Amino acid sequence: MLAMLEVLPKISLFKDLTTQEQLKILQVGTEISLSPGDMLFKQEEPATHFYMVITGAIQISRRIDNRELVLATYESGKFFGEVPLLAGVAHLASGKAVSSSQLLTLKEEDFWQVLMLFPSVRKAVLGNMASRMQELQTLSQHRQKLVALGTLAAGLAHELNNPASAARGAARQLHDTMPKRHALALKCLEQRLEPVKLEYLLELKRNAIENTTASNSLDLLTKMDLEDQLTSWLEEHGITDGWKLAPNLVAGGLNTEHLEVISERLTTDTLRDVLIWLEAMLTEASLVNVLDQGINRISELVGAVKSYSYVDQAYLKKKNTDVHQGIDNTLTILGYKLRRHRISVIREYAENLPCIQADGGALNQVWTNLIDNAIDALEEQGTIWIRTLVEKDYLTVEIADNGPGIPPEIQSRIFDPFFTTKEVGKGTGIGLDLSYRIIVSEHHGNIRCFSAPGNTRFLIYLPIGSVQSN
Repeated sequence: MLAMLEVLPKISLFKDLTTQEQLKILQVGTEISLSPGDMLFKQEEPATHFYMVITGAIQISRRIDNRELVLATYESGKFFGEVPLLAGVAHLASGKAVSSSQLLTLKEEDFWQVLMLFPSVRKAVLGNMASRMQELQTLSQHRQKLVALGTLAAGLAHELNNPASAARGAARQLHDTMPKRHALALKCLEQRLEPVKLEYLLELKRNAIENTTASNSLDLLTKMDLEDQLTSWLEEHGITDGWKLAPNLVAGGLNTEHLEVISERLTTDTLRDVLIWLEAMLTEASLVNVLDQGINRISELVGAVKSYSYVDQAYLKKKNTDVHQGIDNTLTILGYKLRRHRISVIREYAENLPCIQADGGALNQVWTNLIDNAIDALEEQGTIWIRTLVEKDYLTVEIADNGPGIPPEIQSRIFDPFFTTKEVGKGTGIGLDLSYRIIVSEHHGNIRCFSAPGNTRFLIYLPIGSVQSN
């Protein structure tokens, strides 16, 4: 286990976990070893585990019409297997070792437990859904892909909505019960404090909690200096473990001047108890705030995935579609990848853009292809611009980036089927071809590309036709 504990932080999924949290993962995980050619699982088999590659490489492939299509190869530090578990379906593809490999696996029930216990893991898995969706989109010419994507979104939304709702209820209950418990604690203090001193402490507590739950603008060095000052003051006044109290007191906006006033109004034997009580109140307020923010973020992601895939809507291929909403949902799905590559997005949306009769799910595939390609072109840092406007009878969407550009000699070929400039295994060559067919063939619009170093622009023209304003 000690050897695995050294390897575990190298897996991107667990890099933000503490050593104690990593130990919990190892306690429920199982190590397995595979030789080259060994099958890990087969297509259509029930999905029972989540996988993390320690060493070696696992190739994922799907068999369609007696052809084996390689979807991805996961090497050391990568994780996979969450798609069928989240969707509640059998394996959509097969997995086999292409070299001697060592993996850490989690059973389905342990996988769900890890998602609920560790926010950073949950965030990484949800953020990674964008790339998994892109992998599924490589099967876009086959009807099975659309069914799988819809099932995935429905399963993800259902499975995460239930615990998110439960957590939201718990957070609300905490908001209700905390004042009652605080009132009981105050009864003990009332016996030791005069009314004027008690009122001062209550006002101080109210202001400190408001400061804790609000966004804190202090930079790290300033916070450290203030914490050191408070720790020294507490030690001088006989509170030896003051370093435990200092961070939350600083977060509540308290400084040594506040503590001087408190100490003047309290006896020595009361000061320590009051400060411990005050710090506990601030800690609770901070934790409830973090819990509330995390739940809201889960709800946002679930809503974006449902809207992205048009889950829970009666099937109608073309319906009244809000293009801005589709682009925003796509950006939410790709948000993790954008942050990881430190790429900024500038949205320049036209006001009162009309809705159009379109296949929203298909258009979302176009936005995903173009934005994801822009991210890959920029690699690290850079900017993506998304602009919308109405020109005569067309709604125009422009997606631009300041990457290196597309070489002039291949610009005329980028919409050809199976043409790609990406490395082997990183591109299928159907993304732009699929986008072209969705815009031109299915929606009777047009898509054009203009590219030069520092300025690559894709312009999508969609006929407005019968519209309804937002």
